Amino acid sequence: MTKQPEDKELTQRRQGGEAAMPDLQNAPDSRNIAIDKVGVKDIHYPIVVMDRSKERQQTVARINMYVDLPHHFKGTHMSRFVEILNQYHGEVGIDRMGAVLREMKQRLDASRAHLELEFPYFIEKRAPVSGAASLMEYQCRMAGSLGEIYDFVLGVTVPMTSLCPCSKEISARGAHNQRSAVNVEIRYRDHVWIEELIEWVEGCGSAPVFALLKREDEKALTEQAYDNPMFVEDVVRAVTERLLREPNVTWFRVQCENFESIHNHSAYASVERNQSG
Repeated sequence: MTKQPEDKELTQRRQGGEAAMPDLQNAPDSRNIAIDKVGVKDIHYPIVVMDRSKERQQTVARINMYVDLPHHFKGTHMSRFVEILNQYHGEVGIDRMGAVLREMKQRLDASRAHLELEFPYFIEKRAPVSGAASLMEYQCRMAGSLGEIYDFVLGVTVPMTSLCPCSKEISARGAHNQRSAVNVEIRYRDHVWIEELIEWVEGCGSAPVFALLKREDEKALTEQAYDNPMFVEDVVRAVTERLLREPNVTWFRVQCENFESIHNHSAYASVERNQSG
């Protein structure tokens, strides 16, 4: 049987000829404009997060990966971001973010790299009276940057109930309340558990929120909220006071949004503090 001649392109690939293919990303750009962040956004990917009670919790994150781009390069190599992510498959988490960022800088020839993760995190909570157990979901965020130094920010969104003090004061019967979302981001010196941060925040509203409640629990939480009315301003101040008591926390931002039940808008308040000392 006569051997057919091998495809020329295939031969080049087998001989490493792919390196000779045009690389437009590395082509020069004459506009003299550097780019602060360029990369891939909104990758859904499995990660592992440290769990205070079970050591490790698997979840799925939405991931953004960026690097800076010098003015003389036309573009970056987008495929390398995903290659790096796959390289750390099953290991992407808070304890490996520094390694991922270093790999991004090296592989993409960058001076600064950014990695952002947003993911659901689940904590078992027990209802206040019945003790009924359920898994409560919290949205969490991790953001790391590596230039000359490494910077890391941990964030959580904690839902809670807030009852309006004004409504309680002026109403003959009852008071309106609403669901609140408290977004907290922190920088810290030593490790802070996600559960720990959530606990600091959760005690600062009129009442906490649960995934599962029996009637006796609903009664207790309704009365707790009524006895502890809070404006949106009260919530951010209460969280601020709590975080200021933590010497391990060097910087924080607190934002609260009340999804009003009797207004066609939300109420909002924010506090940011640097206590690096």
